[in-house]
Amino acid sequence: MANDKKLVEEITSMEEDFTQWYTDVVKKAELMDYSAVKGCMIFKPNGYAIWENIQRQLDARFKELDVENVYLPMFIPESLLQKEKDHVEGFAPEVAWVTHGGEEELQERIAVRPTSETLFCDLYSNIIHSYRDLPKLYNQWCSVVRWEKTTRPFLRSSEFLWQEGHTAHATEEDAENFTIKMLNTYASFCEEVLAIPMIKGKKTDKEKFAGAKSTYTIEALMHDGKALQSGTSHNFGDGFAEAFGIQYTDKENKLQYVHQTSWGVSTRLIGAIIMVHGDDSGLVLPPKVAPVQVMVIPIQQNKDGVMDSANDILNTLKAAGLRSRLDDGDKSPGWKFAEAEMRGIPLRVEIGPKDMEKGQCVLVRRDTREKTVVAIPDVAVEAEKLLDAIQKDMLERARTFLNTHISDATTYDEFKDAVENKPGFIRAMWCGDRACEEKIKEDTVATSRCMPFEQEAIAENCVCCGKKAKHLVYWGKAY
Repeated sequence: MANDKKLVEEITSMEEDFTQWYTDVVKKAELMDYSAVKGCMIFKPNGYAIWENIQRQLDARFKELDVENVYLPMFIPESLLQKEKDHVEGFAPEVAWVTHGGEEELQERIAVRPTSETLFCDLYSNIIHSYRDLPKLYNQWCSVVRWEKTTRPFLRSSEFLWQEGHTAHATEEDAENFTIKMLNTYASFCEEVLAIPMIKGKKTDKEKFAGAKSTYTIEALMHDGKALQSGTSHNFGDGFAEAFGIQYTDKENKLQYVHQTSWGVSTRLIGAIIMVHGDDSGLVLPPKVAPVQVMVIPIQQNKDGVMDSANDILNTLKAAGLRSRLDDGDKSPGWKFAEAEMRGIPLRVEIGPKDMEKGQCVLVRRDTREKTVVAIPDVAVEAEKLLDAIQKDMLERARTFLNTHISDATTYDEFKDAVENKPGFIRAMWCGDRACEEKIKEDTVATSRCMPFEQEAIAENCVCCGKKAKHLVYWGKAY
């Protein structure tokens, strides 16, 4: 049992060093490994399986909105990237360039896609001609490359996996409505599947996406009180359409520019799951996204009938549609318990000789470690009930944490004190002047996270300069 204890103690306490705790968890839960290319990571089976579950369930929601999947090249000619000036300037520091094909220097540099706006615009300029061609609702699942100076697994890497949706609409109203619809799709997905509540709102002009008319965001709060931008949805207006000549003939036979949107989430969501739900024993995964929902662990598996009972339970769970596995390795039960906790498996089933005599097994929740004794024939029904309860309870705990880590500030002294001493979001009024936004960041490191849709005046004046306020803003330190 000493070895069992050591397995858990290898994780640095999150209260002692949250950054090191995070690194310990992603490594020891075998979610990823570092690659030979600086800033890039290897997804191990445990980590990639989480992404597969995110992808599968989110993609189903896209298809309900009539979004179709496509795939575009990963290479973008420099001349194409340069067509939208503001956009390329926003990404210029992070673009990776291909300059040679084999041993020959290319006549034109090729960018490894940092994002695919220009490729989609080029496509749309060729396939959209009439109002009958609209709307175009396309999405692609792919990887992108952004040459980051500072990287951290899942949160920020030089190459990462994501989905990027790109749509074209006939009117400004249609584009705006779809932009908000996708933001709400992300928010509901994160709450219902990842058990993470979100703050929704609009980004300031300083923080919006390069080339966008407006950017909307969902912001999550991590256990250390820092915000994580978890998904964005952009209304491009007709700016890209004008740059790329994307026009259609309307019902009056007049040429019009399309209005576009773009929206995306990435493997950063895995980082959010870790930092919102994890504890000092490792991952705590929401059942809806957990690769393994139930782990069956036999006790004294060398005793007659134990493995037969464990396999019967496994088959019953699988037949009920639960993602289940049996740990029949030769390590001690205590070691197996610790490993299951490290991996964040929501529920484990313990079955041993004494349980078999009584016709029962023990179900143990990962989130609370609460034990429930159930009759073996009822194991699947009771497991389903517990998984539903775990999913619901994890969301409620995360929501309580979020709500209790939001503070209001009406003066600059209150604001600076909150940034320093009250981890979480800070609600404060803002005049709309970019200079104040930049001063706040310079003085406190806090940035504007979003202007919530539900605006209210908690003070008359800007928290920074004291001038008449225009917007309520959520501020905070962020990843």
